[in-house]
Order: sequence, then C-alpha cells, then structure tokens
Amino acid sequence: MFKNPFSFNGRIRRMEYGLSILIHIVFYIAALALIDSSDTSGIGATIGVLMFIPMLWFLWAQGAKRCHDIDRSGWMQIIPFYGFFLLFQGSDDGTNSYGPNPKYPDQIDVLDSETLDGHLKD
Repeated sequence: MFKNPFSFNGRIRRMEYGLSILIHIVFYIAALALIDSSDTSGIGATIGVLMFIPMLWFLWAQGAKRCHDIDRSGWMQIIPFYGFFLLFQGSDDGTNSYGPNPKYPDQIDVLDSETLDGHLKD
C-alpha cells in the first residue's frame, strides 16, 4: 500500500482509497488549524495554505488510480459524488488496461497466457 501515492499510474484497492481519504481529511484539518492560528507573523497560515497543493495532488492521484482499478479514466472522478461510488465499487478481476489487479498482482490471466490451442505463450 502507498507505494507511489503521488503517481497517477496504476491501480489501488478500495481500502487504500478509503485510507487516502482519511489521511486527506486529517491533513486538511491540520492545514485549517494552521491557517486559523493566531500568530502575528503569518507563517502558520502560509504553511497551511501551501499544504493544500500536495494534499490535492495526493487526493487526485489516488482517485485516478481507484478509477483505473474499475477500468475507467481518472477524469471520471470530477463527476460529483463519484468518490462515494469508488468507495463501494469492486475491482475488476485480473488485468485490465491499467495494469494487474492490486489484490492479486501475480495472478496469471489464462486468456493472456495461452494460445488458442491451449499451449502457453513464451
């Protein structure tokens, strides 16, 4: 889990996506607390605002990988409330166009590994 959290490539499961949302919420609350801090220099507020950039990148990357897990484009996550659908939709079995199933990465897809007469490729 969380091998490349800022990458838009690959697939992730529902559990990693749900944990990503929880991590995002924790950092969001921390950023808001820094912004609301009452220091006079404004350093805390600046740090809080700057935290939003990697937080959004992280959430979009994880959402795109979750979309890839159900063989959809990462752009689908901009549909309102699509994130709730991603939390409950099961993964595609086997390998899809975005890579192998993250639950069973070493699982061999029989249709991809055999020729029509039943012999193994390579």
